[in-house]
Amino acid sequence: MTPPFKAAKKGLDPNMLELSAVFIGVFVLNAMPVLAPPTWMVLSMVGFNLPDLSPFTLALVAAVAATAGRAALAKASRSITGSRFIGAHGRENIEMLRQVFVSRRNWTRGGMLVYAFTPLPTNYLFIAYGLTGLPLHVMALPFFIGRLCTYFAWALAARAAAMQFAPQINAAGDHFAAYFVISQVLLLLVAYLLTRIDWRALIAERKLRWFK
Repeated sequence: MTPPFKAAKKGLDPNMLELSAVFIGVFVLNAMPVLAPPTWMVLSMVGFNLPDLSPFTLALVAAVAATAGRAALAKASRSITGSRFIGAHGRENIEMLRQVFVSRRNWTRGGMLVYAFTPLPTNYLFIAYGLTGLPLHVMALPFFIGRLCTYFAWALAARAAAMQFAPQINAAGDHFAAYFVISQVLLLLVAYLLTRIDWRALIAERKLRWFK
């Protein structure tokens, strides 16, 4: 007779365990104010290594987790801006974004929806919005829609790559793995450079400047 614990363990759906891990990981990444790798990188790795997962289900789980994480970040905005996690230039950017949200409330939904369709980081946006005290759903809903679409695209692309290159991976796995890692690192570098933009100068003066 199979022990009850082992029977229960055998009855667990591996996909549910993997999706639960994705949810927790994505939530934590999006609740972090700084230094978190982008979610699309996680989805690329999961979709590439687990092509049997449904791309839409993976994207839906990740979008819900990301939205919940960003909402938690917005809720904690006051304590975050007063901590050492955010440098001086970060506080300047957050204050500038806060002023934009307060003065252009009608722009918020559309702007967030467009922004959410890009791989750009949104941590400062949610911190700044949390400081305004405005209803959180105004930011959360368009963010969820945009991220669901983009995450679905990333998951599809990663799955297609895994299916397309499966024979090559078996023959030359090290080379392909290196290529995949390098491509992800380059995308991460681009995302990092975008965080160095002086948004105050860009929005107020229409000039592109970089923080040192």
